[in-house]
Amino acid sequence: MARQRPGDTGAPTMRDVAGRAGVSTMTVSRVLKDDARVSDATRRRVLAAVDALGYRLNATARSLRLGGSGMIGLIVTNLANPFYSRLALGVQEVASQHGLSVLLSNTGEQLQRERGLVEDLASRQVAGMIVVPAGGGQSHLTPAALRDTPVVLASRPPAGWAADHVLVDDFGGARDATAELIARGHRRIGFLGNPPAIHTGAERYRGYRAAHEAAGLTPDERLVRRGLTDVATAERAARDLLTPDPPDGAPDPPDGAPTALFCTNNRLTQGAIRAVRALGPPVALAGFDDFDLADILGMPLTIVSYDADEMGRQAARLLVERVGGGPAAAGPPRLTVLPTHVIRYGPD
Repeated sequence: MARQRPGDTGAPTMRDVAGRAGVSTMTVSRVLKDDARVSDATRRRVLAAVDALGYRLNATARSLRLGGSGMIGLIVTNLANPFYSRLALGVQEVASQHGLSVLLSNTGEQLQRERGLVEDLASRQVAGMIVVPAGGGQSHLTPAALRDTPVVLASRPPAGWAADHVLVDDFGGARDATAELIARGHRRIGFLGNPPAIHTGAERYRGYRAAHEAAGLTPDERLVRRGLTDVATAERAARDLLTPDPPDGAPDPPDGAPTALFCTNNRLTQGAIRAVRALGPPVALAGFDDFDLADILGMPLTIVSYDADEMGRQAARLLVERVGGGPAAAGPPRLTVLPTHVIRYGPD
């Protein structure tokens, strides 16, 4: 039977153990899971506190406290994009550390499908959700709609409400990559972008323009293609820009084709690579998101890189803190922005 301290009316908690041992509740959790990252001295101190207080981990009570299911939901927009598989791995890593399972769903950028998936997860009494929102309509994600089930947004910010969210420095990364192209002498830089209604599409276009303006240049809007969604649409758009005599109906870029292209995600970059390989012009490419084999293509390639796994880890940590109670659970919404850096592959 668990021993009680004078004045206590209930069993000791993990927080009681943490206070007695002088560590965080996270450290107590790691000790109880025999996590190898905890030092021997800390482990002994925590176990001594466990013994002194008579603490016992109640798995059933813990599951109820974490939403009744021991699961969290992860909703993304495009599982065909490797970015989301990396994000999911980061979420899974942190969830596993806390004894939580992850239910993964894909919306295909369809807002109505997202609404249905959120409703389904709520009916399963998940502990919380991490969502990459498909559009600006987010009323179904608010605390009022979900009866205060914690929600963290990833990659895209909340629209019209406040929530924890994790973003990439979309503006800064696009600006830096475009500035790299300008520094290498390019003045006609085409833009292949995802839909402007999407946060990443808008911010990366803003960064593209900002780099031009900082260099005293005005980007030619006739070299801009937005609203692209996958490899195929990006390849067609790149061909339109790079072909001297574009198909009927396609705008004819003045003063010749662009000498460089900036692409706002890895799938659009891959579409541009296909077009460049097929047409053969000496075009430099820059793109957001690193991808496998980018370093062995043998062509000038500038990549905006960041840790997609870390986005998943950060989002999961924010969610676990909301779910687990404590000071963070009632605190104001938090924003984490992941830094980016520019990598150059291939010949100059």
